This record gives sequence, structure tokens and C-alpha cells, in this order.
Amino acid sequence: MKERYPLVYTMKIFKVVFSIVLVIYMCISIYGVYKPLPEGISVNGDNHNVSNVEFLNDLTYQKDGRIVHEQEIFDRIYNMIDEAEEFILVDAFLFNDEYVRQKAQIVSDEMSTNAESGTYPNISEQLTNHLILKKQQQPDIEIVFITDEINTLYGSYSSRFIEELIENDVKVVYTDMTKLRDSNPIYSGFWRSFVQWFGTSDQGWITNPFSLDSPDVSLRSYLELVNFKANHRKVVLTEKEAIVSSANPHDPSGYHSNIAFVVKGGILQDIYEAERAVAKLSGLELANRKFTDIEKGDIKAKLITEGEIGKEILQNILDTSTGDEIKLGVFYLSDRKIIESLAEAAEKGVKIQMILDPNKDAFGRKKNGIPNRQVASELLNKGKGNIEVRWYDTQGEQYHSKFLIINKKHETIVTGGSANFTRRNIRDYNLEMNIQFIIPHGQALEIEMNSYFSKIWNNEEGQYTVEYKKYQDDSKWKKVLYRVQEFTGLSTF
Repeated sequence: MKERYPLVYTMKIFKVVFSIVLVIYMCISIYGVYKPLPEGISVNGDNHNVSNVEFLNDLTYQKDGRIVHEQEIFDRIYNMIDEAEEFILVDAFLFNDEYVRQKAQIVSDEMSTNAESGTYPNISEQLTNHLILKKQQQPDIEIVFITDEINTLYGSYSSRFIEELIENDVKVVYTDMTKLRDSNPIYSGFWRSFVQWFGTSDQGWITNPFSLDSPDVSLRSYLELVNFKANHRKVVLTEKEAIVSSANPHDPSGYHSNIAFVVKGGILQDIYEAERAVAKLSGLELANRKFTDIEKGDIKAKLITEGEIGKEILQNILDTSTGDEIKLGVFYLSDRKIIESLAEAAEKGVKIQMILDPNKDAFGRKKNGIPNRQVASELLNKGKGNIEVRWYDTQGEQYHSKFLIINKKHETIVTGGSANFTRRNIRDYNLEMNIQFIIPHGQALEIEMNSYFSKIWNNEEGQYTVEYKKYQDDSKWKKVLYRVQEFTGLSTF
């Protein structure tokens, strides 16, 4: 009998300790979802009257049995850098040349027409060289480069491009994502409670998830990768103009189809302040800068970031009425509020056309179609014949654009930038940046956006999209899996 007492006592201690740990985990998980955002994050800016907005797009498509790559976004970015005189700021999510080269060789051999067989465009190297050359030519120019730690696999190794920037006096900022909210509290509670306190070793021993040719990584790096937090912005800003884009300076993303907007005037101040806030939460104080508002015009442009993107998109869809048109093109569509609002708009008689990525390719790896195929199936069932879906006909690359067009009676509303239409992207978890335009009918930007959509929807002068049936997937199991992943945040979308 005496031997039982130590065992009972030990079990009581275990239960108490377990209960304390569980309470700590739950409290940290809940706080991580709702904690206050840092100052300057989740911005809904003022409307600025502008006239000279450039719409840019990269497209990969088939024509006459061959793959064609039309790319203009990064050429425009290089031109911006070359013409800058005082200041350059780049905020880029993916910035590396790492990919599964053996599989990508096969994909690229099938796709290559405008590039040397077996390679992707060396975007990361070109961007690095342009910035370094600019600094060498104009030593007094301030260049700031903000990025995400995913490019070093969260500290497991150094990035050669980033090291070259640092060596040439470019201010490099790795975004401190610990200050932001957590999109997957089930895991993030564990991460914040028990893992984040330990440093990352540069003596990795686990195969790099991006490339066998890249350095091995530590277990802690893998654990942070699964935390699914990102500075997902894609911005280039100078004292003269800015590009807000869906395109990453990332070699294996080089043939993705993307969109971008070039803006000038007073909205540059809002973009700078939004980027200044990211630098500040990451430990770098940027100087006060004043941008001259010399733009005048009939188009209203405003900056929206993080959760404000979701609020604006949702309200714009809800405000539609019979006779309006909604056109969207996105890499990921999964946010439940947006999906419900699209179904509601269709019930009112709004005509909706969606171009979606089939979610089948990711840098040489195959994907299972979640979430887009499941969302498309749901919306077609609820749309009362007012919703149409076409898939971008990807050939190893991705339809990586993120935009919404709403054609109303007297104006067109356009939203585009870095944000996918997912909970993580538009509900104050990731760092994101979009621009919203309100455009009177007949303006060049309105005509360009609708013409772009029409071209790829109708396969004008090339094969861009395919009918819904090609990737139709009504699997109930995958629908359940998508809903669980979207709700919990335990996913990459």
C-alpha cells in the first residue's frame, strides 16, 4: 500500500503541470489571433485623384502549339530603379533562385520558347544587380530592401543575393512577423509557447524543402515554416512612382502570369508610410519623406492593406445590384465571407465571371486542387446560372494574379495587388498591399482591365483558359478538407 502514495502523488503533480501548460497554450493561442496590430498595419487610405495609371501584366500561354511568355513587370521595375534619383524601397516576399531543378528541368523543357531550355529567368540576380549598380553610380541614394525570412529558411543559411545587397550598403530588413497575429492558432500556440525562444542553427541536417541544391536546414526552421506567417507584399517605390504587384522577384515564379499597377502622386505618401510601419516593427526607423501630389485626374486611387483589403472587397461585392458585372482572377479563392458575398450577388442577378488557377502546380510539385476547385464547385451550385468559371491553362507555371473588377452603371471598381482572396491574406494575418481604383467609364484603365480579362476569358489570339469541366472536382472529402484548412489556418493558402 505504501508504494501507491508516490505514484498517486506523481500523477497529481503531472495533472497540475499539464493543466497549467494547457491553459498557457490556450491563452497564447487565443491572444495570437486577436492581439492588437502594430501601428500603421491594416491601412485604408484616402482617395487620391490620379490620371496616369499604368496597368502591367505578365502572361504565359499557348499559341500555334508553342508556349509564349509575355513579361513586362520586371522590365518596368528595372527602369524605375535606373531612373530613381533619391530613394528606392523594395518590399518582396520571395527573393531567391531555389527550386526543385530536376523536375523543373522537365517543365521548362516543355515550356521554353523565349528562354534557354531548362532554366527560369534569373529575376533575383537581375534585381540585385540593378540595385547594386544604382548604389555604385549614386552612393548617396538611399536603398531599402524589405523581405521575408523565408528566403533564408528562417535563419538556417544566408541568401547570396541579400548578402551582396548588404555588402553594397543597401539597408536590408527581415520582417519581424512575431509582431503580427497568428492565422493558425492550433499550431501557433505551440510555436509561441515552446519553440520560438530557441535560436536557429546554421548547421542544418534536414533536406531543404525548396531545392536539393540548397543548404540543409534545421528542425527549428521547419517548425517555423509550418507557422505559415509571411510578409507577402510586392512593392517597389521611388520618389517618383510606385509599382504594387502580384509578382515576386523569384526565379521559379518567373513564368507565372501576374498583374501590376504603376501609380504616381499623393498615394506614394500612403505607400511609403505603410512600408515605414513594416520597417519600424522590424527594428528600422526610416526617415520622414514627403511626396509631392502633382497628379490630378478623374480616377480615384487608394491604398488598402491587410484586413482592410478584405473589408473593401466584401463591401464592394455586397453593394452590387442587378445589371452589374463582377470579374475576378486569383491564384487562391477560399475566404468564406467573400464566397458567401459572391453567391449573394449572383442571387440578385449580378453576372460573375471567375478565372482561377487550377491549383495543380507548385514549382515542379503537384498539388491537389484545393481550394479553388472546391470553391468553384460550391459557387456554381449556388449561383443560379449567374456564375461562370474558367481555369487558366497552366503548363507548370501558375496563374498568380490577384484582382477584382466590378463594372457598375456609372463606374468601374478595380482592386489588385499582392493579396489572394483567402482568410490568411485579407483578414489581418499576412502583410499585404493592394490598390483600389474607382474609374469613370471610358477611362483608359477601365478599358485596359476589361480588355485584358476579355482576352484571356475568350482566348483571343492564344490559348489562355479552359472550360470548367477540365478541372471540375466535386469530391465531398476535399470540400471538407478545404473547409477545415480554411477555418483552422493549417494550410499554405
